[in-house]
Amino acid sequence: MLPNPGSVLIVDDDAAVRNSLKFALGIEGMDVRLYGSGVELLADDHLPEHGCLVVDYHMPAINGIQLVGILHGRHRHYPTILISGHVSDDVRQRAAAAGISEVLEKPLHDETLMNSIRTALSSGGLDPCAGLRPAGT
Repeated sequence: MLPNPGSVLIVDDDAAVRNSLKFALGIEGMDVRLYGSGVELLADDHLPEHGCLVVDYHMPAINGIQLVGILHGRHRHYPTILISGHVSDDVRQRAAAAGISEVLEKPLHDETLMNSIRTALSSGGLDPCAGLRPAGT
């Protein structure tokens, strides 16, 4: 494990998903923060500078892709893994256009998600696409 690679921010409206991910990632020694909605994450005034975002696509009020767009507008760029129970080609295309690192379909296979998170955190928790965007985006 890298020294202080950042936090894993999990945003999912299903408490069972959040808690099982926190347990699995906690065993790996990762710092995990849980949010029940995009609104809840956006209300956190103490978001880390570095980390990885694991966000559900289907949530009330703000879906996962919209949340990433709002975060980018606030100059918060995290490598992001979008998770969903059903992933269509349209969702994959919109996720890619939003700069989302990876899209995984539920049910999640622990090792697949863990490898994706390790890869995201090994970049220092910085969005690898952030330097490719025009300034101010």
